[in-house]
Amino acid sequence: MNLFPLFANLKQRAVLVIGGGEIAERKVRLVLAAGAQVTLVAPYVVDSLEALARQGRITLIRERYQALHLQGAWLIIAATDKREVNQVIAQDAQEARILVNVVDDPELSSFQVPAIVDRSPLIIAISSAGSAPMLARRVREQLETMLDHSLGAISRLAQEYRSAIRRARPELGARRRFYDWLLDGPVGAALRSHQDEQARLSLENALQEPEAPRVSQGRVILVGAGPGDPGLLTLHALRALNRADVILYDRLVSDQVMELARRDAHRIFVGKQLGEDHHQTQHRIHQLMIDYARAGQTVVRLKGGDGFIFGRGGEELEHLAEHGIAFEVVPGITAAIACAAYSGIPLTHREHAQSVQFVTAHRKSGHGIEDWNPLLDTSQTVAVYMGLQQILGFSHELVQRGRSASTPCALIENGSRPEQRTLLSTLDTIAQDAQQHQFASPCILVIGQVVTLGSTLSWYGELIDQLSPRAVIEPTLDKALAAA
Repeated sequence: MNLFPLFANLKQRAVLVIGGGEIAERKVRLVLAAGAQVTLVAPYVVDSLEALARQGRITLIRERYQALHLQGAWLIIAATDKREVNQVIAQDAQEARILVNVVDDPELSSFQVPAIVDRSPLIIAISSAGSAPMLARRVREQLETMLDHSLGAISRLAQEYRSAIRRARPELGARRRFYDWLLDGPVGAALRSHQDEQARLSLENALQEPEAPRVSQGRVILVGAGPGDPGLLTLHALRALNRADVILYDRLVSDQVMELARRDAHRIFVGKQLGEDHHQTQHRIHQLMIDYARAGQTVVRLKGGDGFIFGRGGEELEHLAEHGIAFEVVPGITAAIACAAYSGIPLTHREHAQSVQFVTAHRKSGHGIEDWNPLLDTSQTVAVYMGLQQILGFSHELVQRGRSASTPCALIENGSRPEQRTLLSTLDTIAQDAQQHQFASPCILVIGQVVTLGSTLSWYGELIDQLSPRAVIEPTLDKALAAA
């Protein structure tokens, strides 16, 4: 090891920081978070450091550095922009046998500040011994995506009950199994859901049992995968994919999203296909979730978009609740929001639309739209989730019922994916234009005056603009740069 890893208790201990700029401010805030008593030495300081001094959170000495400033310090951080000054500080600290960090100068430093993942009281520090700070930062970013913030709450609870756990489980192996249960069982699940009292109750009940409980009951995590771009996954979704034993995924979940899932997870395609009995398929999904959860597995039910926006997520959770299966929900970015944003179309705008309505024709028992009047309101945007042929029929029906034939609309194909295409047209010509340009599902239709902004705000994918006078196909920015 080039460096010995060490966690220092700085509570109520004197730390000296030399320097008055933004870098010094970051270091001051870092050691303040650890409870240190901070003295800052600098003739001039930025406003934020001045504010900390006025609040009494730090002691500010408006002087140039002198060796006498080191007296009483446990730790020193040199953050000046002059290497010759930093060299003097480092030499003085070495002679006084006080650990010193010279920012961005490992040669002068006797300790280094690591990249930190903070799940207090659980702290993870990453260091490359000064050889590759960017690599340490990249590792920190990866760990941040993997480690749920509930680990902090679990750590605090384990700390509070540590003595009780040792008394109830004096044998080391039993105690380890208990901590595994604490993380993977109902206590960890309750803390992830911010149900602190339920977590505490589960822990106390388990301590009364002669044997450590086992995680025999699995659970289902309903995860919205977004419209396709894996970058739109939430951190909670990514963590769920890495916890999954089984993944039940739909047709609209992209291959790129599936590549982020745990490698050894059992993957089952449950997407509904055209012409099949969707009722039977849904029944099979319900049964698969229950069977795997009862076998103690963590099941991720992965849906395109958001499971609660035309995704039957509510029905699936009702079925789980009826059978006593524990579940969690991770929302996803629904197609209308993502596709419109990737096409440069704001769904609401102070000058064009004060509200937005999401519409689908996929309703139970084959019923269609019952009340068309709200869809005729020109002050709102309408986002239509349907198959392509239904979308085109819907646009025709809307004109027949009174919406202006010249109303701008956008048909977005494969929204957020590399092959995205956006067609800007009007209600009376959208069907013809879609056929001419060979649009295919999956598509979403956006109707309303906000669509006109797509002509100037489009930034992603291919734009086919039938609204503007030039009516040309505009390449993506990437294609334009490549051509240049």
